[in-house]
Amino acid sequence: MQPGLWRRIKQEITIWRIGALPGVAVMALVILGRLAGAMQSLEWLTFDTFLRIRSEEPIDERILLVGINEDDVRIRKEYALNSAISDRDLAQLLLKLQTYKARVIGLDIYRDLPVNPGHAELLTAFQSVQNLIAIEKVLPDQVPPPPTLSPAQLGFADQIIDSDGKLRRSLLSTPSSGGYKLSLSLRLAEVYLAQQGITLENGIRDRATIKLGNTELPRFFPNSGGYVGTDAGGVQVLLNFRSGRARFRTLSLYDLKNDKFNPDWIRDRIVIIGITSPSRKDFITTSAIESIQPATGQVYGLEIQAHAVSQIISAVLDSRPLLKTWQDGWEYIWIIAWGILGIASARLTNSSLSNFLVIVFASCSLVAVSYFLLIWGWWVPVVPTLLVLILNGIELTALYQNYQTLHLGIKARQAIIERTFETIHNGPLQNLAKVLKLLRDKDLSTSQLLAEIEQELEKLNRELRGIYEFLQREPIDQDARLYLGNSLVLNLKDPLHEILYQVYTYTLEREFPCFQSIRIKIRNFEPINEQHLTIEQKQSLCRFLEEALCNVGKHATGATRLEVTCSSSEGWYTLSIVDNGLGITSSTEGRGTQQFRNLARQFKGKFRRVSLSPRGTLCELSWPMPKSWL
Repeated sequence: MQPGLWRRIKQEITIWRIGALPGVAVMALVILGRLAGAMQSLEWLTFDTFLRIRSEEPIDERILLVGINEDDVRIRKEYALNSAISDRDLAQLLLKLQTYKARVIGLDIYRDLPVNPGHAELLTAFQSVQNLIAIEKVLPDQVPPPPTLSPAQLGFADQIIDSDGKLRRSLLSTPSSGGYKLSLSLRLAEVYLAQQGITLENGIRDRATIKLGNTELPRFFPNSGGYVGTDAGGVQVLLNFRSGRARFRTLSLYDLKNDKFNPDWIRDRIVIIGITSPSRKDFITTSAIESIQPATGQVYGLEIQAHAVSQIISAVLDSRPLLKTWQDGWEYIWIIAWGILGIASARLTNSSLSNFLVIVFASCSLVAVSYFLLIWGWWVPVVPTLLVLILNGIELTALYQNYQTLHLGIKARQAIIERTFETIHNGPLQNLAKVLKLLRDKDLSTSQLLAEIEQELEKLNRELRGIYEFLQREPIDQDARLYLGNSLVLNLKDPLHEILYQVYTYTLEREFPCFQSIRIKIRNFEPINEQHLTIEQKQSLCRFLEEALCNVGKHATGATRLEVTCSSSEGWYTLSIVDNGLGITSSTEGRGTQQFRNLARQFKGKFRRVSLSPRGTLCELSWPMPKSWL
């Protein structure tokens, strides 16, 4: 693996680690909050909203509701205080429904006590109407069932209300002091489906649940969906309400008495009798469906029974989805996955606005996916998932940008250091190296040596002062200039071939010993397409040329010929320095050569410094031409 690539990978790992730690902390806090039940109410609200905004379903023609309303109550005011209908009227109603061959009749009215007149008639009707299912109450305060009916003709009407006062679950069976009981809705579905050869059985995947034909009812558990530590006693299922405004056909007692109905509405149907009189207050609160009577957010208990029955028979006969939930582990994987997406968004976007747009799009996608999953029968966590996505996406953006600012500041300071070193290396350090060479060679007398050293130190002093003044005068972060020495400053915005010529001219004027023997100087700087070159890259090319020429001046002993070219050929630009001096005498690479190799990697090009035969040295930097797309 290339060192640059490995360095980039390590840098990315460091950046991701910076965001991962607070991101994981956010996810952990949200998950802990969910486990503590802090989001349960919001999850319920989201669940109800999704159910309410579904597209409208057609009326379930298999179910007919007979609602005893206020007008029916006013007909017999003498018993209205005790019941909405007398035993005689109820008996007549049951017998009439039997006449029209209803498949099964559900009586959603408590009848544990006589409501005269007509109690004997009602008892006779109970005995003759064999497809009747009446109700009792088993939890927590019991209400006995009507007399004379067999256990198979009884179902409880108890409903389980959540802590916010709303209904979202249907209790299908439960143990009680009188034995194991089934609900009215389950009894009605059982009788209706029995004529089609579908019987009630224990589940296969879950032996504790209920199976009808090939349909196994998904049992509710304490932590199903958005619930936390809820009582899941008996067999409960989430109630998938039928959507729309007109969900079931409803007739009043008056309509039936006066034959204002189509007999086909009753024949072979499930008929449920109940109270639709607001004065009786037999209604239940829910936000999952639209309701206008008796008040917004409330529906009659009669209709709730119809929803519970319709859910079961529609699932068995029509494959309508039953509401299911994931196991806890999958739910938390879902939450963590969206939290990681928030971290990734914060890292990969380049600005606060783009990150905001990404988070908005991802949030809308999450809500849409969750909605459609519910349509298909899966309730997945929405609120905690949105929280980890938004918190990680928005808050970590600031963290990443702060890190990026700090990192850019470090890079800028590093660039200043590198640039200052290059300026010093190609100027004052060359003079200092000359002083050291004079001291080592000992070719001069003491007086001559001191004079030479004094002269070189004077140059060194001027160079250092010139560099200081240049750095003070030019803002480094906005610099488009190159300091060469003797107060010579090049404008890097000029064409590259002109800048290289100025570097060439200035460097050859410097007092390096090997320059004095050169008699032939060939130079050719062709104009090139520098559209894709940055100011920093142009500066690096200039420093490369300066350093290479300084090396010629210091090490090309006996050189008489120097050729410097910048040209293009076969898709490559090449900056070449060739001398016929002594050649390379050391196999050790200096810092300058290492810098040249790094420069070649930055340009995605090639560098070579080799000895020529019979003598001489080639120092060459090549980089690819930019591709032009027509």
